[in-house]
Amino acid sequence: MDNNLLAELLYPNVKTLPADIEARYPKRELPEGAKVTRFAPSPTGFLHIGNLYGAFTDERLAHTSGGVFYLRIEDTDAKRTVPNGISIIIETLKKFGVNFDEGAVIDGDNGAYGPYRQSERAEIYQTFAKQLIREGKAYPCFCTEAELEAIRNKQEAEKLTPGYYGEFAVWRDASLEQIQEKLNENASFVLRFRSEGNINNKLKFNDQIKGDIDVTENDVDHVILKSDGIPTYHFAHAVDDHLMGTTHVIRDESWLSTLPFHIQLFKALGFKMPKYCHTAQVLKLDNGNKRKISKRKDPEAALTYYHSQGYPVEAVREYLMTLLNSNFEEWRIANPNADIEEFKFTTKKMSVSGSLFDLDKLNDISKNVISRMTAEEVYEYTLSWAEENDAEFADILKSDKDYAVRILSIGRGGKKPRKDIALWSKVKNYVSFFYDNLFQRVDTIPENFDKSDVSAVLSAFKESYDENAEQNDWFANIKEIANNNGFCPDMKLYKQDPAAFKGSVADVSMFLRVAVTGRMNSPDLYEVMQILGKDRVLARVTKEI
Repeated sequence: MDNNLLAELLYPNVKTLPADIEARYPKRELPEGAKVTRFAPSPTGFLHIGNLYGAFTDERLAHTSGGVFYLRIEDTDAKRTVPNGISIIIETLKKFGVNFDEGAVIDGDNGAYGPYRQSERAEIYQTFAKQLIREGKAYPCFCTEAELEAIRNKQEAEKLTPGYYGEFAVWRDASLEQIQEKLNENASFVLRFRSEGNINNKLKFNDQIKGDIDVTENDVDHVILKSDGIPTYHFAHAVDDHLMGTTHVIRDESWLSTLPFHIQLFKALGFKMPKYCHTAQVLKLDNGNKRKISKRKDPEAALTYYHSQGYPVEAVREYLMTLLNSNFEEWRIANPNADIEEFKFTTKKMSVSGSLFDLDKLNDISKNVISRMTAEEVYEYTLSWAEENDAEFADILKSDKDYAVRILSIGRGGKKPRKDIALWSKVKNYVSFFYDNLFQRVDTIPENFDKSDVSAVLSAFKESYDENAEQNDWFANIKEIANNNGFCPDMKLYKQDPAAFKGSVADVSMFLRVAVTGRMNSPDLYEVMQILGKDRVLARVTKEI
């Protein structure tokens, strides 16, 4: 077989040589130890939590080492591409604080290693594919769909491993004459990699997360260029990662099965292989069993879920870091106010088993994150969320910013700030009793208290309320009202003999809280009354009476 002649027959229009392409992509000049990573999604318009998990890993690995993080769009499958798919990817990740140093941008490229869209790199792939043909490492396959299906059926019937290999690789050793005959008929073909692997052999491989692993050699002659000259993912990523200087490839462990083929490709192309980091899958508990989080079953799989619910970006990033590095929570406890950027991320602390996704834990982290914010920050984030998701509430917030900020200031600051808010979408309910058009009575005073006693307490408060009183004097008045109406003003004394009283000062406070806020639980009642003002406080107390 004259492989040079075969290469010209198959791709006569490809005139460039690998050396020509290599010259376009000089070696990156980076500090020692700097890592180059990439996020390489398909522009399908949908990003899930696993994508963010991987992208965050890529970004941290690059930026904590002084390296480069770039965006490459794998858009060779036109059927899956959706309008504005690239802008959706870029804008969604930006919302979660994932920013790229270079790569594809909405209206083109930013960087010296493009094009960053695989659909624009056909000449590059075909150049390296043509070189593989010259070296006898690739060949054309003219099998029709019907013929491939017949092969699959035979393998299935004989309980053989599916694939194009051995006796089933019918075009592997075709003569030049057979190939020329098909070309003369204008028959379409794919280009297959000529595997020299043996499934009886094992390869030693070092994964940056899983450590040393054994993988079985690949013996399948996989397709590297489709009939339209567009590459498969396997071939494209090998060429691109080499030319773009990728040092570390972070991907889901489901890709481990393709690793033997990728090892072959890099070796056949003469490229240095990047280090691979196969991340554990994101799992979820379902009726006591662990399963992979699902785009179809779980709303929290979609990144749009976190934005629509109003999770702070910082909270999502903090939570992902607890999944990614086992020592992050310990670091956070020791450095409660430190920027997450200061944490030394490493693949050595990543889990080798599945990472269990827990919304309750995310909510707790979110509460902690929001509790550390100023009232002004909470206001701005809430308003930003509301403008996209709840226009009515946005208008309410904008109508009196100072009033809203004052509400959000209650219990904020100090060593033990309140942790009432986990999501921006919950702020409306949290502040609703401060706004007459949102106010609703959620709770009622328990029926075990005599209504006449409740009315007497509320009436006494109504008669004695002084909005200018200091907090200690305000509470002293409540204790006096409790004492005058048969409720114990001292909690220690009450606990010694509760049967001797109608209730305690805590119950009296509860009557007032329900009357004024419509709920059993609320921020500091004195502060609430100060913000509502005397007229509204007394109006609500009167209504409860």
